[in-house]
Amino acid sequence: MGEEVAPRTFTRQDRSRYREKVRRCLDVLAELLREERFETDRPLTGLEIELNLVDDRSAPAMRNADVLAVIADPKFQTELGQFNLEINVPPRRLAGTGLADFENEVRASLNSADGRAGTIGTHLVMIGILPTLAAGHLTADAISANARYRLLNEQIFAARGEDLEIRINAAERLVATADTITPEAACTSTQFHLQTAPAQFAAYWNAAQAIAGIQVALGANSPFLFGRKLWHETRVPLFQQATDTRPAEMKAQGVRPRVWFGERWITSVFDLFEENVRFFPALLPVCDDEDPAATLAAGGVPALSELRLHNGTVYRWNRPVYDVVRGRPHLRVENRVLPAGPTVLDAIANGAFYFGLVRQLAESDRPLWSQMSFSAAEENFHTCARNGIDAQVFWPGLGYLPVAELVLRRLLPMAADGLDRWQVAAAERDRLLGVIEGRCLTGRNGATWQLGTLRRLEEGDHLDRPEALRETLRRYLPLMHSNDPVHEWPADG
Repeated sequence: MGEEVAPRTFTRQDRSRYREKVRRCLDVLAELLREERFETDRPLTGLEIELNLVDDRSAPAMRNADVLAVIADPKFQTELGQFNLEINVPPRRLAGTGLADFENEVRASLNSADGRAGTIGTHLVMIGILPTLAAGHLTADAISANARYRLLNEQIFAARGEDLEIRINAAERLVATADTITPEAACTSTQFHLQTAPAQFAAYWNAAQAIAGIQVALGANSPFLFGRKLWHETRVPLFQQATDTRPAEMKAQGVRPRVWFGERWITSVFDLFEENVRFFPALLPVCDDEDPAATLAAGGVPALSELRLHNGTVYRWNRPVYDVVRGRPHLRVENRVLPAGPTVLDAIANGAFYFGLVRQLAESDRPLWSQMSFSAAEENFHTCARNGIDAQVFWPGLGYLPVAELVLRRLLPMAADGLDRWQVAAAERDRLLGVIEGRCLTGRNGATWQLGTLRRLEEGDHLDRPEALRETLRRYLPLMHSNDPVHEWPADG
């Protein structure tokens, strides 16, 4: 989302030219796939973590430009809200100690950045949604200075023609309206990137879709929004609604949402890019001067800039990515389902579970998606977002069962086998999957810890809701820095 786009007003001619160009890009992608030009020799994995900024009173701090200036580290970038940052970790292979290397690099970078941010009274937080975030924080003034975000805001509301309505049904029901897309900034996530060969892409994407609900259940860390207890992973309904370009009439007609789980298993990466072009009008119709067909015919590698920019405005939970690095094109699956936090160790353990399980499923003799309907995977996803680690899910051959039981009985051994295929060191495999096992045995993840802490502060210490939420976050911060996995955090905070 952070790619720079110059401020501008789009004309009808811009949109017509962009539609034609993005379709040419799609044709060139098809040709690239036929010619098998993609980098496949040394598949890499990547990691991004979105962060929140708070002040000394645990309130959102609208200071990302100031914080970036004092951090002075190119791995950190701006995000949608002025209280957001993102860290992009250089890609690496998983073999050996690759996962431990991710953990060490992220910890070192975050510790250094937090220390520097502290010099201006600001602190970094890895959490899905800040408990102290209020509706009044999410105004137009909270949008970051990057012109891309303001253009997106203008185009989404031009498409909608009316304000956003945020409606989340839970025990403490939330109904709110917004006249900007800043509610999206409330959602901070962890994103895993997995490079694949074109011939394997469909299997890896289908596998990622099949386990998305399980990931959310294990890693839920977003139980609050605007002072209310909502879903265990409230990011899911909030993100879906905060970027919705459809007025009610368009929803009734079955127009697809831009935050989209999808509607079918795929047979090629081309299916996803073709759906993007067929179903979604451009939000940012910006064209460059490259003729992708001419570049390809001359033996070059086309950037496909319009196709990539358009893909960046369709927010699939597992997004296809086309990129060019050192003159070679590659494909990767961007897994976007998980919240940030609670600790770096928890995030890397989530990654180990994902990378291992998705490989084992993608390379199995009998694909899981041949035994499971796509709608069942989507139902699991929303059930797990609502109920977290307490959710019951459907699994082929087992029927409906608790997530923790499924993971302990079936999925952890599969993830271990998958990590062996990645040649991850056995000690690292066992250490990181042990964190997932610990969550399942204790029933504790970030969401249950936050909910339990709030309950004790309200019922035991008789704090009102705003003060209890502030105290919950105040207790969360040192535990986050401890890097002890969340299932080992003290129950009393």
